[in-house]
Amino acid sequence: MTRDEQLKIARRVAVASALVAFSCVGVLLADHVAAIRRAPAETSRVQGLEQGVKTNAGIATTLHDERKQQTALSLARDRRGRALAWVLLVSGGLVVGSGKWYLSLRPSPVPSLEALVAVRFQSPKAAVGQARQAASPSDTDADPGIDLRFVDSLVERFGRGREAAIPILQAIQSHYRYLPDEALRRVCERTEITPAQLAGSSSFYAQFRRSPVGRHLVRVCHGTACHVAGSDQISQELRRHLAIPPDGDTDPRRLFTLDAVACLGCCSLAPVMMIEEETAGRLTPASARQAVDAVRT
Repeated sequence: MTRDEQLKIARRVAVASALVAFSCVGVLLADHVAAIRRAPAETSRVQGLEQGVKTNAGIATTLHDERKQQTALSLARDRRGRALAWVLLVSGGLVVGSGKWYLSLRPSPVPSLEALVAVRFQSPKAAVGQARQAASPSDTDADPGIDLRFVDSLVERFGRGREAAIPILQAIQSHYRYLPDEALRRVCERTEITPAQLAGSSSFYAQFRRSPVGRHLVRVCHGTACHVAGSDQISQELRRHLAIPPDGDTDPRRLFTLDAVACLGCCSLAPVMMIEEETAGRLTPASARQAVDAVRT
């Protein structure tokens, strides 16, 4: 069965179920209104017969028949209401189920390649950073120019095929310590690698960074031993001390990048962190702050 045929079936089931549901609601409302309107007349008729029985015993049979008829009508209305309620429940379920089926089958618009690349290559944090740089072009902490000759040498070394994407990304990451947008665009210009492929690879693998890294990389261990020993307090104190924004990992001067890692292999020194290749253990928030200040330049 093709997708179009399934769409037609889902749409027809949804419409038919909706019509049945509306019909049940209409019948239930009409039945309820009719019962309310009949109630005064039925009550008055029974009361009149009850008064007549006091003076004429022959009316008792008529009173009995009237009560029996009204009871039968009430029971029939209750049975009809229960049946309609079940039909309404089933039809409502069919409306919801067929509606979800239809929405799952309906083709959704595919984003253009330009939109995909824009989302991948321009994260919200990068957009904020670019806006700040544009607002203060004389800022001495702005990114230096990217030497694209290095990217050209990578293309010559690894080739221009799509299979060279990962080695080129790794070399760019090793050289710049992150993946500059200018370098990635240069790779797309000089090779057969598409922007979508670079965007997908750079966002899939955790080793790649899309934002500039600070001069010093500070890795705080958050493994079990360090977590129990207070690594969360260490990270919070370093973020506060270095004025790292809540949605970032690098301080405004780009001197330090704070990275939380699963394990540094120094559980006996917990809590522990590494600044570049130097290890500092048995930390407190105060000693972690002092260790960072010791390498501040």
